[in-house]
Amino acid sequence: MTPFPAQYSTLSALALKDYITAAYGINLVSCKYLLRGVSDTYVLTAADARYILKIYRDQHRSLSEIQGEVELLNMLKEYGAKVSYPLVDIFGGQIQKFDAAEGTRYGIVLSYAQGKPVLDLDDEQLKTVGREMAAVHNITAVVKLNYARKAYTKDTTLTVPLNVLEPAFADLPDEYAYLKEIATRVIQKLDTFDTEKFSYGYCQYDFLPKNFHFDDKGQITFFDFDFAGQGHLANDLMSFFVHFFMHVFTGKLTDEEADRMYQVFIAAYREVRPVSVEEINAIPYLGVGFWIFYLGFQYENFDDWSNLFFGPKFIKDRVALIKVWVDKYCEF
Repeated sequence: MTPFPAQYSTLSALALKDYITAAYGINLVSCKYLLRGVSDTYVLTAADARYILKIYRDQHRSLSEIQGEVELLNMLKEYGAKVSYPLVDIFGGQIQKFDAAEGTRYGIVLSYAQGKPVLDLDDEQLKTVGREMAAVHNITAVVKLNYARKAYTKDTTLTVPLNVLEPAFADLPDEYAYLKEIATRVIQKLDTFDTEKFSYGYCQYDFLPKNFHFDDKGQITFFDFDFAGQGHLANDLMSFFVHFFMHVFTGKLTDEEADRMYQVFIAAYREVRPVSVEEINAIPYLGVGFWIFYLGFQYENFDDWSNLFFGPKFIKDRVALIKVWVDKYCEF
């Protein structure tokens, strides 16, 4: 009997355990499903180590895009950045192919980021994030990948996502009109900056505390470069700033303390890599692109993972959040 077509399946953790054991020569004790996010993530446990298995969806990442991510992580590891990196299987490969119900899916096994995420960072941890993010940028500003990754531009973070999002706002015309107007004003504002002088390279574009761990010795490991793409490196400083904005928004920090903490981070970053005042001043406007880009991504991937939360209430709340950001940080 021919199976009924599927658009999304969850690969068996037990079958993956046997597959990875054979493909990598690792004697695994267990393989457990961790979370359904942009990709499916599993935790692999051996007698003396843990690993992460990430299974991509074709709708989200093509094979060439996955190859670009693997290539970037390999370069970061080679040049000493503190990142989770892809392992090599017994045949010398790093990308696995799975014939799933919906078609071909690809996966990679990654080293485990020791420790845990820290949402309330102390000054020493802020300095570590600053120095190590700068160290990553010293690499991503000069390397060139053989495989193309997304470029983060005014078009791809503002214009295109808003065009994609239009049907989602059919019953929310005022909210859509607001985003269209703000996007236009942000584009005009960004045009006033001398962006040719901004640092450019491969940015991670999701440098939030959920994507790095601190171990018991204070060592940091960055992971989840799924959205890594070409753009202004200030985008990474911006995405980290989003963390402080959200802490203020939820009442966990005052504006004054959030600003002080961010300045600690920036000062540490500048110990390793320069960043201009103009790049810092562009962060609020780059941030509008960040919010709209991810809203568009959530809408486009509704069927696969975001359907639990994406709806009219979520959209209205997100637009209200963007308005708070704009009113607080943007000057037109």
